[in-house]
Amino acid sequence: MNRSTRLRDLLFERKSEGSKSLALLIDPEKMDRQSSFTELVQGATELEIDFIFIGGSLVSADQLAKCMASVNQIVGGRVPLVLFPGSVMQVSDEADAILFLSLISGRNPEWLIGQQVLAAPHLSKSKLEIIPTGYMLVNGGSSTSVEYISQTIPLPQDKPDLAAATALAGKYLGLSVFYMDAGSGARVPVSPDMIRAVNAHTKAPLIVGGGICSLSSARRAWEAGADVLVIGNGAEKNPSLIAEVLQYARWYNASLNVN
Repeated sequence: MNRSTRLRDLLFERKSEGSKSLALLIDPEKMDRQSSFTELVQGATELEIDFIFIGGSLVSADQLAKCMASVNQIVGGRVPLVLFPGSVMQVSDEADAILFLSLISGRNPEWLIGQQVLAAPHLSKSKLEIIPTGYMLVNGGSSTSVEYISQTIPLPQDKPDLAAATALAGKYLGLSVFYMDAGSGARVPVSPDMIRAVNAHTKAPLIVGGGICSLSSARRAWEAGADVLVIGNGAEKNPSLIAEVLQYARWYNASLNVN
């Protein structure tokens, strides 16, 4: 990817092509507790992963700065770094872009617009590419940090129509991209039915994360309409998962050009 390419344009271009992408999610709070942090980021970079997302529910500004410095040193500009912020404190000019999240699946105004208002003045002065993103928390079978911090109820897995209506409202509000997340450590990933429903109603780039811990779960999500898959815990437990999923994505993308 040419680093001068805008991320939003790239996402829409790949959406129109039907191609699939993979992102590694790095939680800055796990840096000091995870001995394989450097190897994980370096390995993903060498495999030419599409994106690295950085963020978490409980991340201080100091820890984010430390993480950004380490990741930038390893990546060296070879992979786009995208902020996936859990609060206003998680904004850094050392990234390439930020998913400007609005938790549209919840009813807590602090995460719908409150944190965004606090972050806006800083973002207006930064060089970050800002991508308006509808964030939809989905029940992954266990309580998550996002659920606790945001004090919101996740979308039920068996209510694809509700997910579609939520995403459609976000579309009418002008959100560009949608992110469906079962949460870190989810027991089950976002269901294919929910992905299909949201994809059919928005036609916008769709990011899906949480509970992607095998190639089969990745394939199901992509086949249902996800454009970008986000792997975090799955890669930490099984570093070879990145290579397996990327190999499949590249085979799939190459097949799109075969007449």
